[in-house]
Amino acid sequence: MHRHSCFSIRRLVTDSALHLSSPVSWYDIQLKEQIQKRGQHLKKDKAVNILRDPGIPVLQKLTRDNLLDMLATSVVYQENPLIGINKPPGLPITGKEDLCLTSLLPELQQRLNLSKELHIVKASNRDYSGLVLLSTCHQTTKHIEDAFIQARRKKEAIANYCAVTVGVPEPVEGEISVALKKQNIGEHNLVVPVFHPTPGNFQRKEVKKAVTRYKVLDTTDSCALVQLQPLTSFESLLQVHLTVKLCAALGDHVHSVRLGKVLGVPFCLPVESAIPQTQVLDESLLRMLHFDQKQMWKMPLHLHLHKLVIPPFETKKSATMITAAPPAYFLRTLELLGLTMNEFAEENMTKRK
Repeated sequence: MHRHSCFSIRRLVTDSALHLSSPVSWYDIQLKEQIQKRGQHLKKDKAVNILRDPGIPVLQKLTRDNLLDMLATSVVYQENPLIGINKPPGLPITGKEDLCLTSLLPELQQRLNLSKELHIVKASNRDYSGLVLLSTCHQTTKHIEDAFIQARRKKEAIANYCAVTVGVPEPVEGEISVALKKQNIGEHNLVVPVFHPTPGNFQRKEVKKAVTRYKVLDTTDSCALVQLQPLTSFESLLQVHLTVKLCAALGDHVHSVRLGKVLGVPFCLPVESAIPQTQVLDESLLRMLHFDQKQMWKMPLHLHLHKLVIPPFETKKSATMITAAPPAYFLRTLELLGLTMNEFAEENMTKRK
């Protein structure tokens, strides 16, 4: 089999070169149009929360066909053999459930009129919204996975997330380097930070090194829009590292309980006593969001995988950038909080070694 056969150059949706060279990308234009449309609509009725307008996708209420239609129309990138889709929050990637992404791939392949089977290259987790990278060629997937490994060794970010946080990380830019481990807390097996691991902890694989690069893009009162770049891989890495900076992602009903306040000053509670529960917000923040505390269990996690950078590999001599705009409810939350999403200039983030 010819080595290049899997990666024929056929751009069906967009040219990746445009992402890298154009001063105003299609993503920025699309995002600006979404914000303008939402702004025009909200002038009619501003005092509604995201549950009413634009609404939160509840996947459990969708039929299999409805969900497949949603995924088939959420393609943001297609260049044979790669496909990028913008995943809704709440969709598990794998598992025993009927409506997990892996179980839907054969039918999604048919909806997209693909001749070869789809498989997952890179995906955000269940509760995140954002990019999922799919492929129809295992050889190409192997090349990309090897390129990802090399990028991580060089501390080069390949995934870029945006988050709305309750609390503002200080300083406004930096790296969070705090080891993580799994620990039983009550009936839950949760990821917790380990601030002072010993060499023996690492040797026995009791803990794992974890690093996240972050930058605060905008703030208002006690909230922020934050860009996050994980430089290592671990379950719930981003949510746990945010709590280390004394803030939590909006809609994090697992880890936010680890933060307390005394006279308005946040502090970390012992993780052993922090049993997951619905996130609690200050009254002032609830008013801004047009929520009451009884509704907070419906608040989705505001963590979105918005950009993937595929390093050069084999047949691809330049990096490929794939982007996906945040969901409508994420944009509405930004408006309600007075946060501005102009651009994500991760190239300006300091690279630390």
